[in-house]
Amino acid sequence: MQIGATHYRSIWLADDAWRVQIIDQRRLPHELLIRRLETLDDAVQAIRDMQVRGAPLIGATAAYGLCLAVRQDPSECSLTEAAQALKAARPTAVNLSWAVDNLASKIAELPCSGRCSAAYALSAELCDADVATNRAIGEHGLALLRKQVSPSGDSKPINVLTHCNAGWLATVDWGTALAPIFMAHDAGLAIHVWVDETRPRNQGASLTAWELQQQGIPHTLIVDNAGGHLMQHGLVDLCITGADRVTRCGDACNKIGTYLKALAAHDNGVPFFVALPSSTIDWGIRDGIREIPIEKRPDDEVTWIQGVDARDRARRIRVSPKNTRVRNDAFDVTPARLVSGLITERGVCAASESGLGRLFPEKRSGAVA
Repeated sequence: MQIGATHYRSIWLADDAWRVQIIDQRRLPHELLIRRLETLDDAVQAIRDMQVRGAPLIGATAAYGLCLAVRQDPSECSLTEAAQALKAARPTAVNLSWAVDNLASKIAELPCSGRCSAAYALSAELCDADVATNRAIGEHGLALLRKQVSPSGDSKPINVLTHCNAGWLATVDWGTALAPIFMAHDAGLAIHVWVDETRPRNQGASLTAWELQQQGIPHTLIVDNAGGHLMQHGLVDLCITGADRVTRCGDACNKIGTYLKALAAHDNGVPFFVALPSSTIDWGIRDGIREIPIEKRPDDEVTWIQGVDARDRARRIRVSPKNTRVRNDAFDVTPARLVSGLITERGVCAASESGLGRLFPEKRSGAVA
């Protein structure tokens, strides 16, 4: 996607072809800071401290983290330790373990002398595949948006509500929930996005709003608790969010607050869709509420807020009394019964085991690998 007139992916190699470059998303929207990752520890820190975030991008960063590890030491012990460190960086997004396990198993089959070059080649393939996957998600989601166009042909915009950030910054490019919106805008459809601020880290306010602004897409920032009110007044045509993990039965785990939007959508008859690549599906679990590990984040994400003041100076300000007790669950789970459909790279399906099984027959229970 574009930043100004320049195309960017969210992760790419430096000119030396081994160091990994990322956009430090903690500094957006006020500063575009490119960081270079040179070691395994750099990659782990980038994931853990949310310099990068979004399930697909976390997976891509972990893949390149393995590259940096085997570049320094291609031994079996080093590979195993690197995989363990990367998977421990954040627990909820299944793409992390999917990317690490997939890449590590292929590298382990090779002699040490060929592991580094193979790791970089496989990571590049993973990133290219992510871009293609997200483009396909966008195309399938665009078909849903076209159905929202008024038959009378009037210019009333399609009003989409989203939560957190599931744009290109959360993936290698295009995004998941925002990919259909980018494509709809490019196709000339009148579209408007309601952007949840997404406390406590404000990914909606800082990242989604910034992405939409860069692409010239009309949008309005709202506080997290306004979505239900807008739906009651007929101001939301459909909701599209991303996901960090989806069970084989269609339960969707996403940024905290998503469940409440799904409840409000259900109560008001507003379609609620979840956009995700198949790498986000955890085929090994069925009950998202009981089986998905929910990451607990630091207290200071809630008690402090950061931004810039009237003079554009960076500031970090405490918003609660000192020593206030905090619980900071980073994600919640939306039960499949509240999800109108899942938008994947293979098409749109019901949020159910049979729906996913129709698109991914190789994953059905009892299917032959």
